[in-house]
Amino acid sequence: MSDIILYGSKYGSTRRYAIALSEQTGIPAIEYSHAPALSDKRVIVYLGGLYAGGVLGLAKTLRGLALREEQKLILVTVGLADPNEVENKNNIRVAMQRQLPATLFDRAKIYHLRGCIDYQKLSHSHRIVMALLYQSLRKAPAKRQTAENRALIETYGKQVDFTDLNALEPIIQEIQGKATGTQL
Repeated sequence: MSDIILYGSKYGSTRRYAIALSEQTGIPAIEYSHAPALSDKRVIVYLGGLYAGGVLGLAKTLRGLALREEQKLILVTVGLADPNEVENKNNIRVAMQRQLPATLFDRAKIYHLRGCIDYQKLSHSHRIVMALLYQSLRKAPAKRQTAENRALIETYGKQVDFTDLNALEPIIQEIQGKATGTQL
């Protein structure tokens, strides 16, 4: 049985993490759209960018997967939200639960990494969505603003990079069966 790293990335930060994880572990990283059959994999690591409340490619990649006892599933989301904020953790978990059957979600080890955004590189439709979100958040009363909302307002239209390749260490430990850190 071999191990595999799969990833879904639109703008590059998830891909950067996947490639760095591959280099540090020796496990091949493959874009989710080229995923092979997963039934013979010992460790399956899926890194996916968070977009509009979902993890890119996650449901499609893991559809029909039935984990055997000896298999390990590690799910890693990449987004702008600070995973140290409890509300952000809960929102990410809820989004993942909507995409996965409970049998997979309950067995998965889940982590979150922070990514980057460059508004100039967003697709036209993503720019429109972000502009609408920004406008609605600006109108909301300050007392109803979450930390994530305030961060989006402060960084809107800018280039922001929270990527931290050192944050891969707990995931590497999980792959190696030496995990002692916290998950999402």
